[in-house]
Amino acid sequence: MASTAAEIAALALALAGWVLVSSTLPTDYWKVSSIDGSVITTATFWANLWKTCVTDSTGVSNCKDFPSMLALDGYIQACRGLMIAAVSLGFFGSIFGLVGMKCTKVGGSDQTKAKIACLAGLIFILSGLCSMTGCSLYANRITSEFFDPTFIAQKYELGAALFIGWAGSSLCIIGGSIFCFSIAENNRTPRMGYTYKGATSVISSRTKAHSSTADFKLHKDSPRHFDKSAYV
Repeated sequence: MASTAAEIAALALALAGWVLVSSTLPTDYWKVSSIDGSVITTATFWANLWKTCVTDSTGVSNCKDFPSMLALDGYIQACRGLMIAAVSLGFFGSIFGLVGMKCTKVGGSDQTKAKIACLAGLIFILSGLCSMTGCSLYANRITSEFFDPTFIAQKYELGAALFIGWAGSSLCIIGGSIFCFSIAENNRTPRMGYTYKGATSVISSRTKAHSSTADFKLHKDSPRHFDKSAYV
């Protein structure tokens, strides 16, 4: 019962992390920068893995998609690949997790389901590592440019998408770890052994009952032999 509850909690955490990781791909604010005027913010610059935009004080945004994938910086291409890999791995991990849980009726025997659950845990851990690596690589580029005194272009700060990605990665790793530890708990749980004594048919039970009744009557109705001195 405890292992089933642990598997349900692991799947819930891993699915929540996978949803958060998936939501970071279309999120706008991977990095953000603003130009402040004397009274209000005059412009806000922000970018993600697909485009860069600027929003003025009236709320009008002008965006520009990256012109060519081959002309992109290497870290953006790496982040794209890692995030897409994380989403894909999380999808397959959720399927294997549902099949490997004890409360489902698919997947075969308990040993097979435990192996499938462990595989789902490893996939979720790998998904979380891919997402965390992609977000950390992007954040490292932002911080290195921000603290570089020789960098004269527009400097950005960490956006909300990076924090969402880190949170989702952590949940995926925690859920996957619980899945992997659940198979160890299943191996430590002792199994109750029962000795099979064979099925007793109705005919054999009736025969035994009839023979025991006949023996009892024979023993009861057997004549008694007395000695001669008993009649005296």
